Amino acid sequence: MEVTILKKLTTLLCALCLVFFICPVNVWAAEGTGTAAVPVWLCLPFAGLLLCIAVMPLVKGEWWDAHKPHVVILWILAMMIPFSVVYGVGEMAETVLDCAVNDYVTFIILLFGLFCVSGNITMEGDFAGSPRVNVGLLALGTILASCIGTTGASMLMVRPVLKMNSWRRRKAHVMIFFIFMVSNMGGILTPIGDPPLLMGFMRGVPFFWSLHLFPVLLFNMVILLFVFYHVDKRMYRKDIAEGRKPDISRPGTQFRIDGLHNILFLLMIVGAVILSGVLPGMNAFQDSAGNVLGIHIFRDVTLSLPSVIEIVIILAAAALSFKTTPKEIRTRNHFTWGAIQEVAVLFIGIFITMQP
Repeated sequence: MEVTILKKLTTLLCALCLVFFICPVNVWAAEGTGTAAVPVWLCLPFAGLLLCIAVMPLVKGEWWDAHKPHVVILWILAMMIPFSVVYGVGEMAETVLDCAVNDYVTFIILLFGLFCVSGNITMEGDFAGSPRVNVGLLALGTILASCIGTTGASMLMVRPVLKMNSWRRRKAHVMIFFIFMVSNMGGILTPIGDPPLLMGFMRGVPFFWSLHLFPVLLFNMVILLFVFYHVDKRMYRKDIAEGRKPDISRPGTQFRIDGLHNILFLLMIVGAVILSGVLPGMNAFQDSAGNVLGIHIFRDVTLSLPSVIEIVIILAAAALSFKTTPKEIRTRNHFTWGAIQEVAVLFIGIFITMQP
């Protein structure tokens, strides 16, 4: 069954590529001050991969979990092979390497660092999952997402949210709004929070430019939290009417955060990202022609020295976080590498197929 699905997907990709070779159609993309024609077949793999990411977990969840890397590789090949035929193997190699070295590596290292450090912070409490408490948790997670990334904030906040609402029957909407706000919308204030903003920062957009989006974030937070509160209040009352009650056997409430020293390592990571944007403009990191110094890899592909420094600092922060944090905290956090592995696999496909 699984092999059959892969064969069908491969056949479909080959057929689509053949169609677009025979019947070339162009779309238009901005390039400098003008526009450039981009063949549709170069855009197809990117769209196809995004479609798979959106649809496959819903229709073939188990198959998708087992074969996600294979599907990503197929879509990458669907872009690379036709690209090589039309523009040459050298041009294709340079394009893919430039994407991998200057975009993907720094991106995934940043996510890895944030994932490791945030995984060493645990938040616990015995608050009951009431509408007011849930609104507070969603608001906190949304703001945190811009500080430690959407992945880090989701990892830090999801278990307290689930635990505090474990007594309820009607709670699916809580995670839906959690995904909307903490895992997506919350990262728009800094390049650390959102991948597109990070890519913009790597191309010269000021680090704090996205703070101008705070009114937009606040406006959307108010709307979503207002809707969530009234939906959650209705579901909460139904649960109470059915006789469901939270555990209030202990007097008062408890709330604690362990691993707070990891904030220092988060600051290290933020500093590394800012440095990667500042150092290229300094004379010490430029040659006589004004080019940024770095490690030459292939043709015009170079891993810049500021990027190397950024990577070293982030990896050092992650290592120090693990070294100085008791394993017990990660155990209580149910820390695993699954989430970052999935992100790494999906985004290498996204980064490469979006190059056209």
